[in-house]
Amino acid sequence: MDVAAFLDRVRRLPFYAGQLEHVETLPARPGSFAEPVQPLPRALAEMLTDRGIEHLYTHQVAAIEYARAGQDWVVVSGTASGKTLCYNLPILETVLADLEAQALYLFPTKALAQDQMKGLLELTGNSELAAIRCGVYDGDTPTAQRRRIKAEANLVLSNPDMLHASILPYHPKWARFFSSLRYIVIDEVHSYRGMLGAHVACVLRRLLRVCEHYGSRPVFLTASATIANPGEFVSRLIGRDVAVINSDGAPRGAKYFALWNPQPQGSPSGKIDSLSRRSATDDAVDLMIEAILDDAQALTFTRTRQATELVHRYVREALEERHSPLAKKVRAYRGGYLPNERRAIEQQLFSGKLRGVAATNALELGIDIGSLDVTLLAGYPGTIASTWQQAGRSGRRHDESLAVLLAGNDPVDQYLMRHPKYFFEQSPEHAVVDPENPYVLANHLKAAAFELPLNAADAERFGPLAQPLADALCGTGELSEVGGRYYFVGVSNPSARISLRHMSDNTFSIVLREKGAENEVIANVDSISAPELVYPEAVYLHNGESYFVRELDLQGKVAYVERHEMDYYTQAVLESQVTIQGERKMSQALGQVLLAYGDVDVTWQTVAFKKIKFNTRENIGQGPVDIPAQTLSTTAVWLAPDDSVRAAMKSAGYRASEGLVGLRNLAVVALPMVAMCDSRDLGGVVDSKNLGRSAMILYDRYPGGLGYAEKGLHQMASVLAICHEMARECGCEGGCPSCVGLPNLRPAIHSDPDLTRGYPMPNKAATVRLLELLQDNPDGSAKGAAGESRNLAVAPGCVGVLN
Repeated sequence: MDVAAFLDRVRRLPFYAGQLEHVETLPARPGSFAEPVQPLPRALAEMLTDRGIEHLYTHQVAAIEYARAGQDWVVVSGTASGKTLCYNLPILETVLADLEAQALYLFPTKALAQDQMKGLLELTGNSELAAIRCGVYDGDTPTAQRRRIKAEANLVLSNPDMLHASILPYHPKWARFFSSLRYIVIDEVHSYRGMLGAHVACVLRRLLRVCEHYGSRPVFLTASATIANPGEFVSRLIGRDVAVINSDGAPRGAKYFALWNPQPQGSPSGKIDSLSRRSATDDAVDLMIEAILDDAQALTFTRTRQATELVHRYVREALEERHSPLAKKVRAYRGGYLPNERRAIEQQLFSGKLRGVAATNALELGIDIGSLDVTLLAGYPGTIASTWQQAGRSGRRHDESLAVLLAGNDPVDQYLMRHPKYFFEQSPEHAVVDPENPYVLANHLKAAAFELPLNAADAERFGPLAQPLADALCGTGELSEVGGRYYFVGVSNPSARISLRHMSDNTFSIVLREKGAENEVIANVDSISAPELVYPEAVYLHNGESYFVRELDLQGKVAYVERHEMDYYTQAVLESQVTIQGERKMSQALGQVLLAYGDVDVTWQTVAFKKIKFNTRENIGQGPVDIPAQTLSTTAVWLAPDDSVRAAMKSAGYRASEGLVGLRNLAVVALPMVAMCDSRDLGGVVDSKNLGRSAMILYDRYPGGLGYAEKGLHQMASVLAICHEMARECGCEGGCPSCVGLPNLRPAIHSDPDLTRGYPMPNKAATVRLLELLQDNPDGSAKGAAGESRNLAVAPGCVGVLN
């Protein structure tokens, strides 16, 4: 693809009005090569030669040498850099020398395991390597094949969910495998952060204790996209120190990375409305159409399932209007689709039959979908690491490629448009994982006790909370302590009731009702998200088609839908409140603000929905929703200005609460810039009931917390500095969606939940003034994102010190 020529054509199109804010050219890079200290076995050398590989990259050789030395490692390199050979070569070398040796490969998705299995079969195609037996063991594996894999396979490819629920609980059937297990591969290890990471960390600790039971000590070989703290993160995930391999020796073709800022929209009076921009999704549709018509293969990433379906629908309809046969070569791809649907889309994308796909981050991971020409990111993905991962899906080795980040109206998106240098020079974020989340750990202690009785050594393995949690489980009758060992009480496998991937352990089925036909399950959704997506009278979008939700059965966990071609879609309106249950230790006000961390209960409810017309985005009505409220017990960080700050705000003509609401809207998108999370992982309110004075409360949107609020505690100075910069630099006067939010909107049902999250918006000046006071910066001079705050005091007992 000639990227420069394509961008020139875009600049001449009728819809172009200067949206290209910046184009960064990342030059082609030659490869850097090395040779292992001891040459690879002849069979492996011939296999590489047959595949056209004459030399190994430096990071591949480093991985081989560490593995030979028995050292756990994490390799950090870009997309299409040959990471799979980093772990396959030492494993194949070991198994060639000892055909009884075993390796376990863990991938975050079944699709990725199937994709890697295909690659392994190609590697082991010659006569000597053919003796190495491998197989995929997942939920789709037939029973007869499962028996054969357990009895014969050297290399087992699976996922953490299967290891958790179907392998570890039945480890005696896998005695041969565990006793000879030499390596554990964890691919896409950076994806195991947050709630999934907390679960997987516990599963890996269960795995290691089973391995010890059978006398083995496998080496971890892990591969990650670029993150700021790969060594710290992986060590915390697996519970062992790791070597970091970050010298990427792979060549790279030239990549053009464009920052695209949609134009401000016209108001009803015809004037330009500085408070509103054209949707990033709409602009992504236009660019995707042009790329497809230019014979490029394009992939558009969206932030939500609904946006994925809308992009697919609009691109297909536009191509149909032009009578283009390419309209049939566009699809949507997201979670919730059934496995056979997703695999068919992956294969068609790889083969080139599909010319365009709209996807959620489900396609961010390393499934081999071939060499794409263009990736479009409709909205900032939430982290710099994810942005580069998604952008890396276009371009392979020596070909030119294009990635376009289309900004939304969110503060972070607009900040990046104003500061392209920040984006291209900033190191990726720190990944966060909390293996000691009490809600997660309590469930896995039950699972571990089912597998093998817990003993004193396990308290060290699972962390300091293990002992008190085990005693508490004895108190509820779920464990029984006998002679210092803890046994599971019951006969059924507790792992079967523990979901690794959902906020709750239950999922809802979305069932299609059609006259004269049997009910058909078309998708699934977790039980916490169901009331926000499939409430009665909602329009559910699936594969570009609209379905009307006729009934939501909360008891049976089923949403019944009917196929109707609607001219609108729906958005839920939510209300929430937060109750502080307690600080981790007693706190006191120091300086000008109280900053504390502790436990909270969050109650939220879908109270209404809005009808949004397709294409025009016009709000054409709303309706009430009567669904019970849900409660989430989690962790939060809260910030409350003292009397001196409130007095200073009052003398300036503002209320502290006005500034706090604006700060909350900024902080919920600024915190992900220092902690590797998505703004959707966080929630926040401004509240005066809990502390008797106005406070901003930021909470993790997962049971037990994920460590993000705690990261906010330690990084609050940086968060406030970023918030100040966002608000101060925005060109609006009184507030807009690109900084503190729209001014003077009413709360909850009458406002847009995507912008207001159910809370009134402040004026901008109050927010800026509050930030100046919180940063001990009364004259309002700029400090930048690295500026220090001298007036923030961490409550005693909270871990760490705020710098």
